[in-house]
Amino acid sequence: MLYGSATLGTSLLLKACGGGTGGESEPAATTTPEGSPSPEAAAPSGEAIKVGILHSLSGTMAISETTVVEAQELAIEEINAAGGVLGKPIEAVKEDGASDWPTFAEKAAKLIDQDKVVAVFGCWTSASRKAVLPVFEAKNHMLWYPLQYEGQECSKNIFYTGATPNQQIEPAVDWLLENKGKKFFLVGSDYVFPRTANTIIKEQLKVKGGETVGEDYLPLGNTEVTPIITKIKGALPDGGVIFNTLNGDSNVAFFKQIQSAGLTPDKYPVMSVSVAEEEVRQIGKEYLLGQYASWNYFQTVDTPANAKFVAAFKAKYGEDRVTNDPMEAAYISVYLWKAAVEAAGTADDLEKVRAAAIGKSFDAPGGMVEMKPNHHISKTVRIGQVNKDGLFDIVWATEGPIDPIPWNQFVPDTKGYTCDWTRTDVENPGKFKEKA
Repeated sequence: MLYGSATLGTSLLLKACGGGTGGESEPAATTTPEGSPSPEAAAPSGEAIKVGILHSLSGTMAISETTVVEAQELAIEEINAAGGVLGKPIEAVKEDGASDWPTFAEKAAKLIDQDKVVAVFGCWTSASRKAVLPVFEAKNHMLWYPLQYEGQECSKNIFYTGATPNQQIEPAVDWLLENKGKKFFLVGSDYVFPRTANTIIKEQLKVKGGETVGEDYLPLGNTEVTPIITKIKGALPDGGVIFNTLNGDSNVAFFKQIQSAGLTPDKYPVMSVSVAEEEVRQIGKEYLLGQYASWNYFQTVDTPANAKFVAAFKAKYGEDRVTNDPMEAAYISVYLWKAAVEAAGTADDLEKVRAAAIGKSFDAPGGMVEMKPNHHISKTVRIGQVNKDGLFDIVWATEGPIDPIPWNQFVPDTKGYTCDWTRTDVENPGKFKEKA
């Protein structure tokens, strides 16, 4: 059962709204994540601050998104246990996007108009984000988006806490070229993120001396991977790199079948950018042993903040559970929003909260992060290899955080463009070129 452990502790206010009707909210308790009393924190009081949580709890993306919800719930529980935000408890109104992009847009509008939330934490796929973006822009509202994505976007109404391509995809390509080979086969799900990511990869390979020998896509949720594996073997008869941007359940079939087809990591290393610890757990570590992923966070990161995060998550959801990058980015987003609200002195004035968010930093489990003027955060980049425990051995990392670049500098159409929401001297702060 994918969501069986995603129940809430007593220190989190939650209104479950899967079908648009809400349950009764529970009072916030003053406890630490470990469950012991917190004598330093005053119990939050007064009218709760309502936020929305909007992810797929059903459908093909539930394999990934339910764990992100759990991380957001953990952050809210911790914040409420420590006194809330501006002395008030957070109340989370949860909706199921159901792996259906029009449903995401409908639920986003409901959260804003009916539930009167002050922020929404949500979406996984770029298709879902693109579906809700017009809603947030038309209503001048606020979405905190926790996933690595393809870039080529910079909205005043979105704060992006996942990686841009220069913080995940591009370093992975460079590492592969140096360590694994020059010939690449690109496989992905058929929607905006994989296609745009592969456009970036192809342009990068042209510049860096690599070669794209093949490219193929599966509809999201499709498990008919045999034709793609046949194409990979034909294009790379002597081995080569497989760059994987599949999402959701397709990864289960893909990794099981490439192993049975004899495409082993020594000759056919797979680099994934949407497969993390939770997906390894659900697919089966025996099918991914030795394969690679590029992220900003792995459960094996050795920092005091991560030790606390992993311990708190396991205490709440079970010792057999794992953490991963999208969960960490979702956890980060709640804390950065909290810092922005407290600096602004209000949760309701979204213009003040937006302005206050820029420059806020957080000692995240994966290392220090900072919200930049382009509404994306600086992040350390890491490449991991799946080990026998189903976790990732970190085989490469940047020395520190890398600043985000939303508009890609390999793609000719966006080369030279930047984004800075503090600029008042340009017509469109979301996409402009600096004057010579």
